[in-house]
Amino acid sequence: MTYESYDQTPIFRRVDDNDEWFKKNASMITSFDVGVRKLKILDRAVHLYYVTGLCDSAYIIKVVEQLVEINDNEREKAKAREIIENRLIHQQVNPIKTLEKARDTFLSGLIVVLIDGEEIGYEIDVRSYPGRQPQEADTEKVIRGARDGYTENIIINTALTRRRIRDGRLRFEIMKIGQRSKMDVCIGYINGVADPGLVKIIKQELEAINIDGLPMADKSIEEFLIKQGYNPFPLVRYTERPDIASSHLLEGHVIIITDTSPSVIITPTTYFHHVQHAEEYRQSAAVGTFVRWVRFLGILTSIYLLPLWLLFVLEPSLLPERLAFIGPNEHTHIPTVMQIFFADIGIEFLRMAAIHTPTPLSTAMGLIAAALIGQIAIDVGLFVPEVILYVAIAAIGSFATPSYELSVANKMSRLALSILVALFHIPGFVIGVTLYILFLSSTRSLNTPYLWPFIPFNMKALWQIIIRTPVAGAKMRPSIVHPLDKKREGD
Repeated sequence: MTYESYDQTPIFRRVDDNDEWFKKNASMITSFDVGVRKLKILDRAVHLYYVTGLCDSAYIIKVVEQLVEINDNEREKAKAREIIENRLIHQQVNPIKTLEKARDTFLSGLIVVLIDGEEIGYEIDVRSYPGRQPQEADTEKVIRGARDGYTENIIINTALTRRRIRDGRLRFEIMKIGQRSKMDVCIGYINGVADPGLVKIIKQELEAINIDGLPMADKSIEEFLIKQGYNPFPLVRYTERPDIASSHLLEGHVIIITDTSPSVIITPTTYFHHVQHAEEYRQSAAVGTFVRWVRFLGILTSIYLLPLWLLFVLEPSLLPERLAFIGPNEHTHIPTVMQIFFADIGIEFLRMAAIHTPTPLSTAMGLIAAALIGQIAIDVGLFVPEVILYVAIAAIGSFATPSYELSVANKMSRLALSILVALFHIPGFVIGVTLYILFLSSTRSLNTPYLWPFIPFNMKALWQIIIRTPVAGAKMRPSIVHPLDKKREGD
């Protein structure tokens, strides 16, 4: 029997009939972790359904103790349902009227209580998902600042966010996505600040997802939401820091929290959202601006350094004599552009190997790669030293990019630009840079121009990107998210 056959099946009055339905549609008995606790309360059969490993056993034991004590203290069998409901000691108890709802509820980690002779049941939220405690995100570390980060538990993630925004207008609307996975997905926004049109679009896109499951969680949600196709540039921002997510909520953004994922999706975003880092706001405005400029320089280096150097190699006349030392000072039988590709792909090999190598061995692997492979490759004539130098500088620029997705997209752009330079020299560089900017300017994320505030131009907003302004001076929310309340001052 398929799920679709039971779209609106009311709870049976006989609990044994409910048991049979759960055996067919929830793998009860067949699956060892799906269980039922059967009690007799005031001559009524009371069944508690649960999934081992997703519930807090201490709460379940306490609930069972309270129910069993009813037989010792109560005699009004006609009011059995009301008495049992009052003894469900928990702050979150909700009625259930359909078996589909009951099944999805206890498979999500809650417990369901069904009473013989009643067509209504109760859900009790005693979830205790296995997982780690909040800790600092590896990819967004700061010297000063909070060390708590999002985890794979959606309840903890919403609590970490609400701890920073204690506003009654902060809303977390939850829905289940996936015919089989029933993944919990939560939309977070501040009512009265976020654009209602944006919230509506995101809800419609999420509700339109029709698939059996989302095992990749947030990434699968992103692909359905943005419909990115083969565009390598990130159109949403990921963060594992509650302070970053909270800052964007206050600006008027909408966040999407997916259960089982420690990353929160921030929408809408532009190119410049991906080049910001929390460290800039944990220092003074002057230091934050300096750090930001250095980071911008690293990002530009990761894109244009290698193609520009290759252009000077192919067209030595473009270089003044004083800069002729940049090389190459040696020559090999391998074309320079091929050396660049081999070295760049070699760094990708190292990055992948570092991910899959146990931590105690990764340091040794890096030393071997840098000291042995790099030097020997130069000695045998595979690379000239300048190629290793400039590829390494470009790689450091990629690592300085806060967004991993953007760094990979920029690397792909760098390689494509190098090919154009190798084929067409100066025209190839000019055409490549132009196509790069045109492509980014034509990209939109949820109807948001990707290069805003550069294209379309907004001097005031662009100034706040170039200069890290003091928080006290930032009294207006970014206009790109179309906030209802444009001022950041108190009501």
